[in-house]
Amino acid sequence: MNDNRFVLLNDKDNILVCCSHILAGENVSLEGEVVTLEAEINVGHKVARRDISKAEKIIRYGAPIGSATVDISFGQHVHLHNMKSDYIPSHTRDRKVGVAK
Repeated sequence: MNDNRFVLLNDKDNILVCCSHILAGENVSLEGEVVTLEAEINVGHKVARRDISKAEKIIRYGAPIGSATVDISFGQHVHLHNMKSDYIPSHTRDRKVGVAK
């Protein structure tokens, strides 16, 4: 059972999505285990549902959304610091599409 501040979108997912702002150091229940979060987790951000190996696909909605750039431990924050999109370069996410420079 998971803390109700996290949601599992698909049984195939290896991440859980945060539904509420949670501070670093808080204890949460993930997959029936109590975990102390190392980082602040914002709404919509992800935590590892299990250990994820470097280069392994990050699965959300039952589909791959990117790959781990390092080994990610169970309960660890999953975001741009430890994953990359397999579809668009991460550096393009901050630019506005169609805006001339």
